[in-house]
Amino acid sequence: MPRVAPTVTPGQAATTRAIVVERYGGPEELQLREIGLPKPAPNEVQIRHTVIGVNFIDVYCRTGYFDLLQPPGVPGMEAAGVIEAVGSAVSGFSVGGRVAYACPPVGAYCERRNMVPDLLVHLPDDISDDIAAAGLLKGIAASFLLHEVHVVRPGEVVLIHAAAGGVGQLLVQWARHLGATVIATVSSDDKARIVERLGADHVIVYSRENFAEAVMRLTGGAGADVAYDAVGNDTFGGSLAALGVRGHLVSFGQASGPVGNWDIGRLSSKSVTISRPNYAHYTDTPQKLAPQLNRFFAALRQGTIKVEPPRHYDLAAASEAHRDLESRRTTGALVLKV
Repeated sequence: MPRVAPTVTPGQAATTRAIVVERYGGPEELQLREIGLPKPAPNEVQIRHTVIGVNFIDVYCRTGYFDLLQPPGVPGMEAAGVIEAVGSAVSGFSVGGRVAYACPPVGAYCERRNMVPDLLVHLPDDISDDIAAAGLLKGIAASFLLHEVHVVRPGEVVLIHAAAGGVGQLLVQWARHLGATVIATVSSDDKARIVERLGADHVIVYSRENFAEAVMRLTGGAGADVAYDAVGNDTFGGSLAALGVRGHLVSFGQASGPVGNWDIGRLSSKSVTISRPNYAHYTDTPQKLAPQLNRFFAALRQGTIKVEPPRHYDLAAASEAHRDLESRRTTGALVLKV
């Protein structure tokens, strides 16, 4: 059963500032409130957030597409900070320790919160709070997308949509390191220049070129071996068309909206497979999370990937951050500063 966000309980002795979703809807439903903050239970720690990650999963929680949040509740699934209190039954964590997380239950859009520490990450000294909050969830996702959902091998042709976004930038860099030929799609020339600097072999500005036709031209008609698609409805059909025989479509987001009904029989023309990975199924236990963290931190230290400095917003400006994220005008990661 998924862990869901606690509902807001006003009137408790201690309080903290938080962004609350009063009801499902648009960015305007993100309201700054004072909410109750009890002492941590014996099996919890209390974290003072320094930086909070902003991700599309937060949008899905705000709109009610995902049922991880019941209004009124606090969204957010990624943050970095410092432990301020430790429950009597907790071991391995101490006051003053730097930690980060990228996991349910949601509730990160706040100054302080209590959490069971089973999926907390001790932050190494060489990883800043900014980089942790900007890159942890995205780096974990890139790890399992490239190494487990589809194992990228040298010589494969990899198509990556939204390549200038937070996850997209990491996928481009990591896939190139794994020896793949990377074809990236973006919406503008400015974004194309960013992705070219990251090492993409070919960049397609899809606003003026049919990306499926371009992929076929670039591959001599062979198509891509795998397509990583976080855009959803606008790119789904083209992604299938851009794949080669026995290609693999990895659909892991829907920035443009959910994909409509599709006749599964259409996949047989090229024996295409489709995956729809759920982040929680690769991270919901310490045993599943550990290999993702190890790969991500190793890739950072080795210079395989680089997390660009994020774009900052005040906690009170969470609605602005959501508007910018949904407009797809941004590049890289967005964070809330506390």
